[in-house]
Amino acid sequence: MQLATDGKTLTILTVQRGDSGTYKCEAQAFHQVRSSAPTFLTVNYGPDPFELKLESGVSRGEVVEVIEGSTVTFSVETQSHPPPAYTWFLPYDSIPPPTMSSFDIQAVSREHEGTYRCLVSNGATHVLRLGALTIRVLETLTKPHIVPPSLNLVENASSVALTCQTPHEGAGVLWLLRGQALLPSDHLVLSADNRSLVIHGLRRDDTGPYECEVWNWGSWARSEPFRLAMSYGPDRVDITSGSAPGVVGTVEAELNSSLTLRCRAESQPGAEFHWTLEQSTAVHAGQVLIIRALTWEHQGIYGCTASNPLTHLARSASVRVRVVGPQSSLSAGAIGGIAIGILAVFALSAGLGCFLCIRNARRFSREKAEDPIREAATPTSEEEEPHAESCSNWLSPMYANLPKPQGQVGVKKLFNMTTCSFELLWESGGR
Repeated sequence: MQLATDGKTLTILTVQRGDSGTYKCEAQAFHQVRSSAPTFLTVNYGPDPFELKLESGVSRGEVVEVIEGSTVTFSVETQSHPPPAYTWFLPYDSIPPPTMSSFDIQAVSREHEGTYRCLVSNGATHVLRLGALTIRVLETLTKPHIVPPSLNLVENASSVALTCQTPHEGAGVLWLLRGQALLPSDHLVLSADNRSLVIHGLRRDDTGPYECEVWNWGSWARSEPFRLAMSYGPDRVDITSGSAPGVVGTVEAELNSSLTLRCRAESQPGAEFHWTLEQSTAVHAGQVLIIRALTWEHQGIYGCTASNPLTHLARSASVRVRVVGPQSSLSAGAIGGIAIGILAVFALSAGLGCFLCIRNARRFSREKAEDPIREAATPTSEEEEPHAESCSNWLSPMYANLPKPQGQVGVKKLFNMTTCSFELLWESGGR
């Protein structure tokens, strides 16, 4: 502001909005003071630059997020004289555009998403200002779901991908393992948006449980715990006897007593068990082998094989079973062999005796037909054969048609089929 030399003129070089107000001038002479009537100076300005404001929202860069169902208030604050005019441009046509510096939306929903613009104008200054604001409506989050793998999983032989399925695109995702935040590694790899988890080289302790959590600044929701179904094993096979928990390699049991053998192996799914006996083709299926009454034939080495049809693995173990109790000094096999040998000797002896008896009887019949007249003679005491000799002596030597000296009495020794004994026949030199 500048005053003229005589003080009668006030010049405002650059008018500012702060120059507006009431001005008066005074004149002084001979101890008298006179004041002019007040004069009001009005300065028009604005509207100033402004930003749209949104209550109950969170700014994410150029976007403001609001929670679905909440009440939001849009407002414009700017300096202007005279007061400006407001024109709103909405992303939807459900309500007429407001003309005030602020307005509310009750129960905001996804249809209210978009960019809101406000034009502020001053008719005196002919200045226009435009502000804009984009909002995103965050839905109330619902529980996500972990999509399981479709393949059979095998320990050390598979990799698996788990997906956190949620309809909320703008929600963040957090994975939890056994209730704790999952830490990514070379073994556990997360995708860029955290919605997929890849487990490389499955291990037995990778079964979980797994959870995924979706969240935004206004709400969050967590999935149900999920466990991986993994096949593994069978591990080492152990054999126990009876109710004793300890592993056995040799079992002794009394003759005619019962014996229970149990096979066990860690496996998922449960292993299939088969029992075999050394040098036997019989196979018993089942985890438990029960022998009700032990015999000597039950002695030997029993093998148990555990197999998993999904991992295609099998493990085996064996146990030696010894039967104790009173027994012959010979083994059962030796006793059986001796008995069979004795029976064979008896059968051979009987057959040979019958053959010899029949042959001599036929020979005697032929000789009798050729020489029907025979004279009986009483044998000497030295040559007499016992009449009651048993047929068990069929293998003894038999003599017939002994050569006789010329002109002397001949002797024949014949076998009597009726009495099962030998008889001596005497004959003269002629016949």
